[in-house]
Amino acid sequence: MARRPKTEAEIPDIAEDAQSAAMDLKGSFLLAMPVLGEEGAFAHTLIYVCEHSAEGALGIVVNRQTEMTVAQLFDGAGVSSFDSHWHNAPVYWGGPVCGDRGFILHRPIGDWQSTLEVSESVGMTTSRDLLEAMGRGEGPDEVLVSLGYAGWSAGQLEQELTQNAWLTIPGDEPEKLLFQCASAARINEAMRRLGVDPLHFSGNAGHA
Repeated sequence: MARRPKTEAEIPDIAEDAQSAAMDLKGSFLLAMPVLGEEGAFAHTLIYVCEHSAEGALGIVVNRQTEMTVAQLFDGAGVSSFDSHWHNAPVYWGGPVCGDRGFILHRPIGDWQSTLEVSESVGMTTSRDLLEAMGRGEGPDEVLVSLGYAGWSAGQLEQELTQNAWLTIPGDEPEKLLFQCASAARINEAMRRLGVDPLHFSGNAGHA
């Protein structure tokens, strides 16, 4: 018996499936687009993507400081600090998920109890041993401490990208944006990497 040809509705979109499978933004940056609004949680944010897979994505907002200092975070966590470097160092708002949990971006990656290697030079650690090492002055050379993270369920980030909610920026030399650039200047520096004039920034941009 001859097989019934598939209808158009039954034929999978091979190109779309391949594109989804190939997309991996781990180690890249996401810049919030105006379509997200001026008052939303992610308005005017720059996010460093630490994990991206078929199960979803996780990133840290890297340009929104809180009023808390790292020294105050140490106190709240019961960590002794002998390093005056942290007295005025800011804690960042990393995102709306798990806002009472610390997520530390750092360079070099080192060897800690719970570390995700994001790139060849940058790791993300959530374990207490790194905080304690920082308090002793024995932690990584470059650190960004945040509370909370930004999370996306399976397919959610991809959908938002098709809606031009985010501008994707390659994560080449991420340490320069994360640790060597002032917080307030990170968005402009990210756009300059793409050759985009911040004064001409509009909602018409998309993927880079």
